[in-house]
Amino acid sequence: VQLRESGGGSVQAGGSLKLSCAASGYTYSTYTMAWFRQVPGKEREGVATIGHDGSTTYADSVKGRFTISRDNAKNTLYLQMSSLRPEDTGMYTCARGRLGLIPTFRLSDYTHWGQGTQVTVSS
Repeated sequence: VQLRESGGGSVQAGGSLKLSCAASGYTYSTYTMAWFRQVPGKEREGVATIGHDGSTTYADSVKGRFTISRDNAKNTLYLQMSSLRPEDTGMYTCARGRLGLIPTFRLSDYTHWGQGTQVTVSS
């Protein structure tokens, strides 16, 4: 199983970025996927999840600004981020849930993680 993120970068507050996570080595369409983020000194937090059926959940802090999606034909997960704020700064990582997972933000429910891509939002 491999998960490889891309699309991070530096942007001013109010700007947008789109992250991608290319998955390989398993049947991508059958697993829940998620985006998490972490800043130094803080715990990793869930940002958004998407089930194999396309159902989505979001952290309250990103609702209305971020959109998670998946392209099962391309084995790729996306996170469209808009109206970015300095507090959105962090290392964004995609993760694959255990088989049959109903989407959650519980870290222990995710078995495979990417390396992450850095997002920096300046004020």
